[in-house]
Formats: sequence, C-alpha cells, structure tokens
Amino acid sequence: MSPIILPLSNTNPLLRRRTALKAGGLALASLGAPALVRAQSSPKIRLGFWPVASGIPFFAAIEKGYFKDAGLDVEALKLASPQQVAEAMIAGRAEGSANGTGSAALGIAEIAQPGLLKIFCTNPTNTKFVLDQFIVGKDSPIKSIAELSGKRVACGPGIQNVVLARTVVERAGAKNVTVVELPIGQHIASIVAGQVDACYTLEPTGTIGRLNGTTRNLEVGVIAKYVLGNPMAPWHGGSASLTSEFIKKHPDVTRRFIAAYKRGVDLVKNNPAEARPALKGYTAIEGALTNEVPMADYMMSTDFKPADIAYFQQFFDLFTDRGIFSRKVDVAGMLYRS
Repeated sequence: MSPIILPLSNTNPLLRRRTALKAGGLALASLGAPALVRAQSSPKIRLGFWPVASGIPFFAAIEKGYFKDAGLDVEALKLASPQQVAEAMIAGRAEGSANGTGSAALGIAEIAQPGLLKIFCTNPTNTKFVLDQFIVGKDSPIKSIAELSGKRVACGPGIQNVVLARTVVERAGAKNVTVVELPIGQHIASIVAGQVDACYTLEPTGTIGRLNGTTRNLEVGVIAKYVLGNPMAPWHGGSASLTSEFIKKHPDVTRRFIAAYKRGVDLVKNNPAEARPALKGYTAIEGALTNEVPMADYMMSTDFKPADIAYFQQFFDLFTDRGIFSRKVDVAGMLYRS
C-alpha cells in the first residue's frame, strides 16, 4: 500500500508569533486526501510523516493492518519536511506525527501553540542505532568532519537539520562552513554533481549512497557525540505525537491507536527483517536495499526514565541557547502519560 503524497504549499507562514521560529515560519500544506485505512467506528487519524527510515513503525503498522485490526481510521500524509508536519497539526489538518518527525519542529509548534501535542514515542539514535550521519563522495579526500573547514555542507530542510549540522561542524573543529538546505532525496546527487562537499543526512540516504558506490559515511551517530557529548547517548531527534485536542476528545481511540502503533514498534525491535519491507513506498528504499538500512531504537513515552528525559531536555536546550526556541521547552510536560 502506498502513502498519500502531498504537494508543498506556497502559502505564507501560518503564524507570525514572537514565540515561533524567527525566520520562515511554518508553511501550510494541503492535506485533503482519502484515508488509507477505513473504519466506521473511529474518527479519522491523519498522521504526518517525513520519508526517512525511522518512520518504519508507522509504515509497518499500516502495512501489517494493525490499525485496521484495532478498528481505526488512519491516513498517512507524506510531507517534505518536519515543519510541514508540525504546522499541519497547528492548522488542525493532522492529528499527529509519525516517528522521524523532527522533535525540534514539534518543540517550535508547542511554543507557537502551548499545549498543542503530546509525544508518545521517540526514535533515539546514537553510534549503535544509526540514523544521523555525515557523508562525502566515495573518492573524497576528506577523512574527518574537522576537515570540512571552508567547505559547503548540505543538510535536510528545516531548522532542526540546519542547527544540528552547524553545531556538529563547529564542535568538530571545522570553521567557515557554508550550510545549505536541500531536500533529503537530493543529497547524494548534490555530492556527485560537486555542488556540495558533504551532507549531514539521515538514513536511508547513507545506505543508498554506499550501496550504489557514490558516497561513503564520514561519521555516524554525530548528534549523540557532538551535541550530547556521549556517542552512546540517546538522541531523541524524532517523535511520534498526537494533538492534545484529539487525546482529550477521544481518549479510548487514543489508547487503541497507541497500542496499535506499539505493535509496529515491537515488530521493528523484535523482528526487523519482517518490518523492513514496509520501508518501500514510504521512503526512497526499494527492493533488496530494505535489508541494509540500519534501524533506530524506539522508546514509548511511558518507558522514559529520568536519564532519558535529561538527554531529551539537553537536546531541546540547544535550540533555546541558539535562540531558535524563544523560551525553554519542558520535555517532561510534552510526554504522553496514559
């Protein structure tokens, strides 16, 4: 089953608030589309997703029929950036986000509209559970991130990717790096064409480039190492969430939805080989490539320990320190507790 692919909107920013991101804002997306999974007894749950590998629990839950089994009406909305997902929730045109949606984008949305959402699952990654990486051309002479001084580095769209790319190169010792935003699907091509010297990117990009012989990984798990200060620290860079309004109006449906979503999480954690085919149609991964992509870890909000919250908070505090968040965002208050 293929997801619904939605075009980017060219409308003006949705909100012009002091509490929102200083530049850019959140662009509206047109989300009208038929549901993927129909159920007569449940309100529609429109979940936005960004086409990266860490969204696999959601993809698997759809493909395996877990939502249908729970009597749920779920619609998958494929969008081009985490901001598109977040602003759809603000606009009331999506009830939530799938894993892989940038947590910082959700933080900005929470600032723009306090109490907007609750995070029920994250996809923590590090040097073991790989999602984030710097890649270069296969034959590039660059051997370390520190050697990117004076170079052009691409990253995915959105403020989370830009801030993290800049932070990593700075903390790795590179100076005068130009960071440019590009759709994640253009990262490999931009390196091959010589438009950029490296990319801060997310899986499945690194795996695709490695297997087709065009790029190689310069370093993986860079956010845990350079931002959190520990290569094995959990970077909660992506989050699945539901709007607080939906949770309040439909508490029973919310519980059934999260339980069905957790079936997807459990499948990925316990039987990744069975889950991997769900990447097809939702990401750029096709065929045998689905067997090669590294898997992120996953954590339900009800399983968070104080140390997990502390690392998540450290990540959010970077955006406050950089002036991207206009105020401190309390991670603990954003977590769903059943």
